[in-house]
Amino acid sequence: MKNSNSTAMLVLFVVACIAISGLGALFTAGSVQQWYPALQKPVWTPPSWLFGPVWTILYLMMAVAAWLVWRRRKSVHVKGALGLFFIQLAINAAWSPLFFGLQNPLAGLLNIALLWAAILATLIAFRRISSTAAALLVPYWLWVSYASALNFAIWNLNR
Repeated sequence: MKNSNSTAMLVLFVVACIAISGLGALFTAGSVQQWYPALQKPVWTPPSWLFGPVWTILYLMMAVAAWLVWRRRKSVHVKGALGLFFIQLAINAAWSPLFFGLQNPLAGLLNIALLWAAILATLIAFRRISSTAAALLVPYWLWVSYASALNFAIWNLNR
């Protein structure tokens, strides 16, 4: 039973992270066809097809990281760290509606700056509990760092 609970929690974390991805896709779909291609973008903008696979991998890594922290709940206080995880996930969920849904790069930029800080706080909190969980969040934080620079450049080029 203990193993099935652990597996169920892993599935729950994966579902939560993938649901955020799906929510983002709903807001991205319309704008990515017409509005986004018409924007001026820096030459270092990755091809559009790259975002889906990268985010899928990052969301899976995030889910595993949260699960690893959750598994330590009997020996370490994890509520604060998991609370930070869900806060950053909610901030993450808001980016696509702001940037693509509202077609507002400035709103996206303000959100992604908050997201960057929330991921860093989560990474630090996770590090106190599991170095592996923290390491799994590093690529996410680095990608959001890059995405922040890209968001800033798009806002700056199109204001």
